[in-house]
Amino acid sequence: MLVFEKSELDAAHARLAASLVAYGLSQSSNAILKAGRGTAEAAFARQIAMYILYVGMGLSLTRVAAAFGRDRTTVSHACHQIENRRENPDFDDWLESLEASLVDAAKLYPTAWNAA
Repeated sequence: MLVFEKSELDAAHARLAASLVAYGLSQSSNAILKAGRGTAEAAFARQIAMYILYVGMGLSLTRVAAAFGRDRTTVSHACHQIENRRENPDFDDWLESLEASLVDAAKLYPTAWNAA
């Protein structure tokens, strides 16, 4: 896969992660993806989306940062914040569901066998 194709795929996965988190939190995916911090709710949702992209899809912090238009240290901070919240069993279960949903839905992305 070419670098351009990889970054395009990463961006698609970021949009997917943002949409899943937006659905799970009754937020707007546009607010999660927009430049700037936004509201506290949008920033928290963005942290979750970055975390599930990092953990669920196994992307590096650098690739997650590029996909969200953020700095790598911002993604690192987000991942630490979300990891600390996983001590809450209800949050942890919900987050695991989001991760699994992301991985499953990412399989639908057009590939050589299903691209038009």
